[in-house]
Amino acid sequence: MPMTVQHLAQRARIAAQSVALSPTKQRQDALYHIAAALRADKAAVLAANQHDIGGPALSPSLQARLTLTDERLEGMARKAEALAEMEDPVGQVLGEWERPNGLKIRRVAIALGVLGLIFEHRLVIGWDAALQSLWSGNAILLCGGAESAHSMQALHEVIQRGLRQAGLPEDAVLLIPHGDAAQRAALLQAVGLVDFIIPRGDRALTERIKRESRVPVLAHAAGLCHSYIHAAAEPMMARRVLRNAKLRSPGICGATETLLIDAAIAPQLLPLIVADLGAEGCSFRANEAACALLPTLPAATEEDFATEWLDKVLNIAVVANIDEALAHIARFSSHHTEAILTEDEAVARYFMARIPSAIVMWNSSTQFSDGGEFGLGGEVAIVAERAIPRGPIGPFQLTSYRYEVHGAGHIRP
Repeated sequence: MPMTVQHLAQRARIAAQSVALSPTKQRQDALYHIAAALRADKAAVLAANQHDIGGPALSPSLQARLTLTDERLEGMARKAEALAEMEDPVGQVLGEWERPNGLKIRRVAIALGVLGLIFEHRLVIGWDAALQSLWSGNAILLCGGAESAHSMQALHEVIQRGLRQAGLPEDAVLLIPHGDAAQRAALLQAVGLVDFIIPRGDRALTERIKRESRVPVLAHAAGLCHSYIHAAAEPMMARRVLRNAKLRSPGICGATETLLIDAAIAPQLLPLIVADLGAEGCSFRANEAACALLPTLPAATEEDFATEWLDKVLNIAVVANIDEALAHIARFSSHHTEAILTEDEAVARYFMARIPSAIVMWNSSTQFSDGGEFGLGGEVAIVAERAIPRGPIGPFQLTSYRYEVHGAGHIRP
């Protein structure tokens, strides 16, 4: 293992012990100091960000994911303050009971230890993960992409300043500089130093990390989300929700990538939806039934329906009924988020009961698939695998637990 990564992981391990034992007030102070430092250092952070987004050959979608603004920085500062107002996840008594023999048992939340976040371009992912790791009593190693190196360095300096002002170890949040392949590989082998790896990127990155890591992986799901418009949907509501689900922020994992629409309502509604989204620069890939209604739509391939676009591209499939919609989802879904739009409660319940994804919605934009929107204090990942924890992973999900047993000289017969 390269000494650079090993040394950083060792430092994080030591810091994690201090953070796990730190009082609530100290971690709260750190979050408030971090928010204040971000506001104070706004000009320096924006200058570093300009250095990154001025790089050659950045696609418009990548540039959008990298760009920081005054408004975005203020939102990031407010996230830190909001997190500090939440209940402390560490030390929560999750359950307690007394056995017939008088033994008293409690299940108490404790920090996980050291987290390793491997992410690509979105700076807010690294920022959120650092804040949530701190609030849940953990230390974290941040391994980002080269495209965001200057911005992440500036944000890391802000975080360390806040930690320092609160009297917490700066090593609670460490940045692996220029996260190249060798450093990522070393992080994946850091058994005994790092407790969990959290990958945040496309499906290929996540699958590669799951194959190669010797450290347990808390895998973020690819966001291949579906919105199904049932025949009993209210048309204006369906148009409004779908527009938001696709175009509010096309580059996030909660964006709808595939529209499924009932054949009974498609002739009237689909042309309006295509016009709505097309006017805002969205392009389309359509199945045979959709192309029969709108011959100018490009035909979709199997690969299209399996693609997380993260851009203004929408797959469209006209389906005969709800069961055909469910079959399509079962075939192509990443099990992140699926939504149904309908005024028929029985149909909605039928759909929701048959969706195994981490999140299923009724008459809601899939873009609400977010730990902050769920009231969890943000998220470091959304986990789709059928394991615990599942869904948005916020600070409460970044804890484990121990059993505390209180006896009175008990011996087992």
